[in-house]
Amino acid sequence: MPRKSASSPAGPVGATPLSVLQRFRVLIRTAQRHSQWIERQSGVTGAQLWALQELRDRPGLRVGELANLMALHQSTASNMIDKLESAGLMRKERTSADQRVVRLYLTDSGAELLGRAPSPARGVLPEALRLLSEEDLARLQADLEVLLKQIKGMDEGFGMQPLPFTE
Repeated sequence: MPRKSASSPAGPVGATPLSVLQRFRVLIRTAQRHSQWIERQSGVTGAQLWALQELRDRPGLRVGELANLMALHQSTASNMIDKLESAGLMRKERTSADQRVVRLYLTDSGAELLGRAPSPARGVLPEALRLLSEEDLARLQADLEVLLKQIKGMDEGFGMQPLPFTE
């Protein structure tokens, strides 16, 4: 059953499925446009620039730690790291104690690129989310969880694989 709510600073009364869908599309287009602009300005994707920033702020991260900080699957982060390493923007180091542990560090070239790259390095959507109040962020997450549960139920009805982050 759809929830009804009064007018609030978060949005007007009379929201419709179509008006909400239009706002999702604006969010997605804005994030894509910003990422494309970042790539034209810096030569790396928005996600790669974000990864470089995380490595600058936390030298010696492991792949899984970087993936968690960026809300990425570990294999996606690994592929991105391989591209950054091939471009000479970061390097991998294995610890002498345990050769299986790989630590990630910016190279001088990566630090230079990051220093001249446009902001926000994390991307416009992650930065906007970071700037929300705790209350607004909690409300947004709760509302998105409701939406994701609806989608999960529809996916299961079609016999599709469940989406991540919906359980």
